[in-house]
Amino acid sequence: MKFGFRKPSWKKSIAARTSVKRRIRNSLGLKAPRGWGWLTNPKKAAYNRIYYRTTFGWQDLFKLGRKRRASQGCLVMIAATVGLVGSIIAAVLVVLSIWKWS
Repeated sequence: MKFGFRKPSWKKSIAARTSVKRRIRNSLGLKAPRGWGWLTNPKKAAYNRIYYRTTFGWQDLFKLGRKRRASQGCLVMIAATVGLVGSIIAAVLVVLSIWKWS
């Protein structure tokens, strides 16, 4: 799991938006609604949720006044979902979030 700054990649950003799989899925309307990742692929949803909270991109550097949408309530839900590993990661995230925003 990565912690800290996410290195921007223009190549990956463009590739993700112009893939054939994405065009087919969007044109047929086969996408699940937002927030349904826990039902469709729980392992990937847990990973993405933790990754989003432990890393930051170049755009986040300009949002110093606003806090990210991570909250301690969400961290408790992650710990219950992922298990022991999740609780360890959640504890680290709480410490990092307190350290970052204090």
